[in-house]
Amino acid sequence: MKLFTGSANRKLAEEVAHLMGVNLAAAEIIRFGNSEVKVTVQETVQNETCVVLQSTSNPTDTHLMELALFCDALRREEAKKVIGVIPYFGYAKQNIQHRLGECVSINVVIRLLESIGFAKIYTFDIHDEGSGGIFSIPFKNISALPLLATQLNKYFVAKKIPLESIALVSPDQGAVEKVRRFGTVFYGTENFSECVIEKKRDQNIPHRAKPLDLYGNVNGKIAVIIDDMVVSGSTVIPAVSLCLERGARSVYSVVVHHDFIDGSSKRLQDSKLERFFTTNTIALTANQIFPKLEETSVAAIIANELKSVV
Repeated sequence: MKLFTGSANRKLAEEVAHLMGVNLAAAEIIRFGNSEVKVTVQETVQNETCVVLQSTSNPTDTHLMELALFCDALRREEAKKVIGVIPYFGYAKQNIQHRLGECVSINVVIRLLESIGFAKIYTFDIHDEGSGGIFSIPFKNISALPLLATQLNKYFVAKKIPLESIALVSPDQGAVEKVRRFGTVFYGTENFSECVIEKKRDQNIPHRAKPLDLYGNVNGKIAVIIDDMVVSGSTVIPAVSLCLERGARSVYSVVVHHDFIDGSSKRLQDSKLERFFTTNTIALTANQIFPKLEETSVAAIIANELKSVV
């Protein structure tokens, strides 16, 4: 097997390669002045299984095109099969028509990946698990929530904070199953209660959401808000305020993907959030790192998955 990486998250790819005891395969990515990109594979790949690790994160279109061009280059060099590992799957939130005339972007992306010749796709915590049914090629959605649940459990145990004093909170109705998955590992049992925030999103204004109510008891407890991604903070920051208004002692956040836009890091740092636990499915830029952030690597999970395809 040969492991290639695009430019989206080279550090994560290097971690995976190290854990697997291989070197990253050589490739050249050239970006021209007119924003076009060219990918050249610099390895002999005939009859090889090739893996391309590339998050389609911001800039989404650029990284998505790199991923597609890698697959084309490998197929032209007669790779036996090409597997895509997309730790963060861009466009996954655009999975239904909210308004008349809208595209369904994830449909287009999936059709592109299939038509260009990928044999299988892996991703982490895709926004809607039902999207996996759109694929006509093998697809595996891995969850990093058990990893984060283990990390957070260790964090609170080290602080001698009893788990029964912690309330798990879903920031909207769509994240309820994610919270259940997280809580089963965090508490070590399926018998636990969770709180749910009712949220309304303005489909005419990007990054605008408003919490309407909170169902469940956070009074006197440590609230932990769990979600698959944060972009602007427009969901989690109001949720933090609502939990505190309802009597929470403090509020933490657990998020798989930090798909930050300009200003997100500052808003989260300046908020009343105690700590922000996340993973490295998306590479952070220097100005996106903030003191409250704690990142856990998914490299070992990817390496274990890939060992099964060698």
